[in-house]
Amino acid sequence: MANESDKDAPFVGELVDREKRHLNYLRVSITDRCNLRCLYCAPEGRIPKLNHDDILSYEEILRLVRIGIRLGIRKIRITGGEPLVRKGAVDLLRRLVALRELEDVSLTTNGVLLASKAQEIYDAGVRRINISLDSLVPEKFAQITGYDRFEQVWAGIERAREIGFSPIKINVVAMRGINDDEILDFGRLSINRPFHIRFIEYMPIGNSRTNSRDQILTPEIQNKISMLGDLIPVENHCHDGPARRYRLAGALGEIGFISALSQHFCSRCNRLRLTADGKLRACLLSDRHEPLKELLRGGASDEALAEIFRIAVRQKAARHHLALNGSPTVNDQMQGIGG
Repeated sequence: MANESDKDAPFVGELVDREKRHLNYLRVSITDRCNLRCLYCAPEGRIPKLNHDDILSYEEILRLVRIGIRLGIRKIRITGGEPLVRKGAVDLLRRLVALRELEDVSLTTNGVLLASKAQEIYDAGVRRINISLDSLVPEKFAQITGYDRFEQVWAGIERAREIGFSPIKINVVAMRGINDDEILDFGRLSINRPFHIRFIEYMPIGNSRTNSRDQILTPEIQNKISMLGDLIPVENHCHDGPARRYRLAGALGEIGFISALSQHFCSRCNRLRLTADGKLRACLLSDRHEPLKELLRGGASDEALAEIFRIAVRQKAARHHLALNGSPTVNDQMQGIGG
């Protein structure tokens, strides 16, 4: 742990990379465990798991977040694996919300445990939540995720809406021949419910059971959605992610497109990622990372840890180099990176 003098160490400033991008958003994976096995995330067979001692403790995460805050981090998103499978996740959210310098603390979940935990999460101070949902058909949901848990997820979404989470974003990884026949159904969800539907282009990360042939890109998705009406652009706000936002006329919700392959948003990227095992990544679509855990557990000062943040930022590439044909890929598994 940091000593009292570390807490008031004099380093200040912002994390600005060579492309003049201000990195003020840290995504924190708190576990590599998940209670689903999605096609695009999990490989065939047994998935190796991190040992308990390899995963950052909550105190270690909080120390790194505080360092990040002193370097200009203002937004935190907790991810996994599935973050709600880790004991104490809600208490971590509460402690993050209590850090007054943070302007936004949010959560990404697959929704399986959300119905039972939504009120606790809301009471902890979290208001923004993302839920991964790739099919509205229970049988197809089971095919994609490996488990028959659609009703649990949908109950979690409805419970979150009842409690008052806003926005509720539903992340849909669009895959040809798998769920592309549901694009209009997801679009219609945004008309009658205040959900922000986010269509995400499939990205070849790690060893999964999908490949580049399954990709369906944003222009094709938009063309399908246009059958519901014109897409009216919505202005992005300071804490928005990379999605291009739109609304159908009269809709309660929104439709967004995250187009990592067809329409690179690298020039607008403001993210760093902290993995569950203590690696700092400046780009989801690159295997490059800077190790923090060893320094953290070896008695390093806050200044030494802050320098790792600066190194990661200095090494952040101008853009990723994934091609539409799926090569080269990212070797690390999505569940350990945090998406």
